[in-house]
Amino acid sequence: MTHLTGDYYTRHFEKGPRDDTLILNMGPQHPSTHGVLRILVELDGEYVIKAEPVLGYVHRMHEFMGQTKSWAQFWPNPGRVDYLHALAWNWGYAGAVEKLADIEVPERAEYIRVITCELNRISSHLLWWGAYLLDLGAFTPIMYAFTDREHIMDILQEPTGSRLTYAYYRFGGVTADLSDRFLQRVREFVPYMRSRLPMFRDLVTENIILRKRVEGVGHFSPELIRSYGATGPVARGSGIAYDVRRSEPYSVYDRFDWDVVVEDGCDAMARYLVRMGEIEQSLRIIEQAVEQIPEGEYLPKNAPKPKWSPPAGETYFAVEGGRGKIGYYIASDGGRQPYRLKLRAPGFSNMSIFSDGAKGVLLADAVSILGSLDLVIPEIDR
Repeated sequence: MTHLTGDYYTRHFEKGPRDDTLILNMGPQHPSTHGVLRILVELDGEYVIKAEPVLGYVHRMHEFMGQTKSWAQFWPNPGRVDYLHALAWNWGYAGAVEKLADIEVPERAEYIRVITCELNRISSHLLWWGAYLLDLGAFTPIMYAFTDREHIMDILQEPTGSRLTYAYYRFGGVTADLSDRFLQRVREFVPYMRSRLPMFRDLVTENIILRKRVEGVGHFSPELIRSYGATGPVARGSGIAYDVRRSEPYSVYDRFDWDVVVEDGCDAMARYLVRMGEIEQSLRIIEQAVEQIPEGEYLPKNAPKPKWSPPAGETYFAVEGGRGKIGYYIASDGGRQPYRLKLRAPGFSNMSIFSDGAKGVLLADAVSILGSLDLVIPEIDR
C-alpha cells in the first residue's frame, strides 16, 4: 500500500481543506459501497485526506415496526435487516424473547438452529468473497462463489421455504423439522465445500495481485477496534479473539470442537483470512451437529401461539452474525407488541472505523479497505 506518513502528511493534510483539493462523492449508488452508502471523500490527487460515510438512504424503520406489530407479526423483519445472514437475525429475536419469557427450546431445535445458521454463515462469507474480489477487479471468483452459494440456498430452501430472507425460527424452536433427505444433502455438501477451499486458496489467496491489493492495507490496531466497538471478522483480524459463540455462549455451541479464527495482521489480508478460515470452522460445526442431532420435538407443543405476549420485563440477547455481534434489546409491558425494540447492528461499528483507516491512502486502497469490512448497508440503516 502507498501511504503518506511523517512530515509530508503533516504539511499537506493536517492544515484543513485547501483550494487545490477535490471533493468526490463515492455513492450513494456505487458498486463498491455494497448498498446505498455515500462516502464523501476529499482528495489530494489520488490520496484520501478525509472520508465521511453518509447513511440514511435506505432507512426502513425496523425498530419502529417492531413496536407497532404484534410479537409474531415481526417475524418477517429480522431476515430483512441483514439479508445475507438472515438466520442469525432470526436467532437473535427468538433468543431475546425466549430469555424474556423463560421459554425452553427443545434440544433438537437447538441443533437445527446451529446447522441452518452455520450454513447461512458460509453463504454470507461466500458472497462477501466474490463481491470483494469483484471490487478489486477480478471477475472469475464471484462465479465460483455463487455456484457454491447456490448449493446452500437449495439445501436451506427445503425446511425454510425461502432462499434469502428467511423467517424460519419461532419462539421455542423452528417452523419445520429437518428431513433425512436434508441431513444427507448436508453430509454431502460438507466434503464438497472442503474440496473447493484449496482451489480458492490457489486461485485467489496466494495470488500476488490480490496480495498487493490487501497486504498492509487498512491497518486497524486492537485499540482502534475496541474504541469503536467493532466485532466479528474485523475485530478478529486485529488479534481480538472475541466471538459471541465462545465468549458469551448460547445454544449448544459448547458441545462442538471448533476454533475461533484469529489473525494478528490488522490489515485487509488478515480480515480476508479470518473469513476464509471461518468457512472451514462452520463446516466443522455443521459436520458434528448433523452426526449428533437428537430425536425429539422441533417446536414444543406449548409453544407460543400467534396472539401470545411475553410477560412484562426487559432483556438483552446476542448472537454471532456473519459481520459480528448482533444484539437485541427488548422491553415488554405485557402488551400485544414490544414496548421497545433496539437492534445492535455490527456493521455500524465496523463501518465507523473506515474514516480513520482511509486517511492518507490511495483512493484505490480505500475501496479495498471498505470491501474488507463486509458491510451490508440495509443492516446499518435498518
